[in-house]
Amino acid sequence: MILPIYLYGQPVLRKPTEDLEQGSLDVKQLVADMHETLTAAEGCGLAAPQIGKSIRLFVVDGSELGEEYPDCVDFKQAFINPEIIDESDETATYSEGCLSLPGISENVVRPRTITIRYQDTDFNWHEETFTDFKARIVQHEYDHLEAHVFTDRISPIRRQFVKSKLTNIAKGKTVSKYKYKH
Repeated sequence: MILPIYLYGQPVLRKPTEDLEQGSLDVKQLVADMHETLTAAEGCGLAAPQIGKSIRLFVVDGSELGEEYPDCVDFKQAFINPEIIDESDETATYSEGCLSLPGISENVVRPRTITIRYQDTDFNWHEETFTDFKARIVQHEYDHLEAHVFTDRISPIRRQFVKSKLTNIAKGKTVSKYKYKH
């Protein structure tokens, strides 16, 4: 089922998330719905707050980016109760956008490599290290679980430039090709 994506201004995007407890909901169905929503919106990541749920869960699907980023071809998974446990000092800058902030993209500096500990949909623990674009996707979605959006990470001067766009999104003055809630 395709779910509406919550846009900037929705309080859930600024609310800290809670750990997802095994058995508290049908996590496999929720992950399937999130992947379907992500595909319909043509994104590469979607966090639970973006569908109105304050839980520590996000999904990624980098398959559409495979031509430009070959390591992302098979990068489709869910991260439950994740925690970034290490990050490199080396950084990379890349232009990011977000399904919750349609029409806005800005350069964001992030660690080039991260190590994350998380659970899968069977609630088994994993620890993985990601580099480059995979690391960026994971960090962007992880930020949503920490009640942040990517514009929190841009320079104050750039934030001033996008302030009116953010205000318009929050006021419902935006158009998107995917199902959304403002």
